[in-house]
Amino acid sequence: MQLPEPLRFDVAIVGTGQAGPSLAVALASDGETVALIEGQQVGGTCVNNGCTPTKTLRKSARVAHMARRAAEFGVQVGPVVVDFAAAMERMNARVESARSGLEDWLARQPRLTLIRGWGRFEGGDAASGFRLQAGDRPVVARRVYLNTGARPVVPSIAGLDTVPFLDNVSLLQLRSLPSHLVILGGSYIGLEMGQIFRRLGSEVSIVETGPRITSREDADVSDAVHAMLVAEGIAVHCGHAIDAVAPGAGGEGVQLSVGGRQIDGSHLLVATGRQPNTERLELGRVGVAIDKRGYVPTDGQLRTNVPGIWALGDINKRGAFTHTSYHDHEIVLANHRLQRQGGGGKLRSADDRTMAYAMFTDPPLGRVGIGETEARALVAQGRRVSMATHAMADVSRAKEESETTGLIKLLVDDDTGRFLGAAIFGIQGDEIIQVISNFMATGASHQVLKDALPVHPTVAEFLPTVLGKLKPLNA
Repeated sequence: MQLPEPLRFDVAIVGTGQAGPSLAVALASDGETVALIEGQQVGGTCVNNGCTPTKTLRKSARVAHMARRAAEFGVQVGPVVVDFAAAMERMNARVESARSGLEDWLARQPRLTLIRGWGRFEGGDAASGFRLQAGDRPVVARRVYLNTGARPVVPSIAGLDTVPFLDNVSLLQLRSLPSHLVILGGSYIGLEMGQIFRRLGSEVSIVETGPRITSREDADVSDAVHAMLVAEGIAVHCGHAIDAVAPGAGGEGVQLSVGGRQIDGSHLLVATGRQPNTERLELGRVGVAIDKRGYVPTDGQLRTNVPGIWALGDINKRGAFTHTSYHDHEIVLANHRLQRQGGGGKLRSADDRTMAYAMFTDPPLGRVGIGETEARALVAQGRRVSMATHAMADVSRAKEESETTGLIKLLVDDDTGRFLGAAIFGIQGDEIIQVISNFMATGASHQVLKDALPVHPTVAEFLPTVLGKLKPLNA
């Protein structure tokens, strides 16, 4: 049987998450031929079962929540009934629109070929061209960018294989509202989905084996998030190992044994972490190094150890977020264009960025830079750091909106005056954190922000007030 002739391109991009499509279009617009390879749905996690669907469903949940609170604002609405199927249909319509819009955009690009199929290396190098297999199509390209994302981790728990548990993908395929959703994992995905489904009408229990939820955050932030969830009727169980999982009575639902207690639910969501999608790539055939968890180490320019191959997004362990993946594409594109023009400027580096992210509970948590724990460690090493905190309950706009949950925390280097980090948990915290994030990118002193003219009445106008409360931090 004669094998088909390989399709030859300047560039092959494996994966259509947030880095892949934009990089493909940009390189094609520069005159290069580009193969964009995708084994599942165009758009990756964000479009299909991450940001786009969950934030759409979050809005339905918030509307239901606010409708139940309507009397607080002098509005009478009567009994609130959630049409779960309609909410899910609205979510799916948004996903379909986003995905089809992306596919249409790609299809209009000259010199760009979208190839459906799982991509893997067969061999080669940058000099002769890397040989890849994209489904049943052989592909050769001199440069390869990997953007294959991550998927849920399935933990090793006795009996877990005996129940039809959900992950972040299958949860969004439900058409009937769970009567009692039990969630394994007290981190960002678990908390976001727990609150959403509670507001849509499910009973919700969250089980976290660690001592507290959002363990990466400072204790006071975790405590505030915990209190918010409990106030909405969510049961939160922390600090106990999961002894076993079993089908519920009569084989229906799920039963967990946790720290000597039994938790019965109708559905089980496993949200205990993510792992990189690198095992199908056959990276060993071209010598690309991976760590023991399957991540691909890179330098600041996102280059792997093999010349001509870059790793972008979740798989490079430089931030498992949509925005870090998109930022990765901006870095490699800017550097490629600079080098193509003969150099002469500074290469962009992922090492230079300050990590910022948000947890999209309601209210959301916005985070940038280091937290109090890391700041105290710096103080122990001799750094001079100041911190200020301010309760959202003492912010005028939050009071006017009756959204007083949360706090603002700012950390500043006393010697340079620059921000080291911030946490904003509360009304529009996901938006306001970018005031600090963008300010940190300028390298300017916090005094500039403190002296600037704010807009009233806003939450961000309190940032100068909070800065006025800075006090030296002890180790």
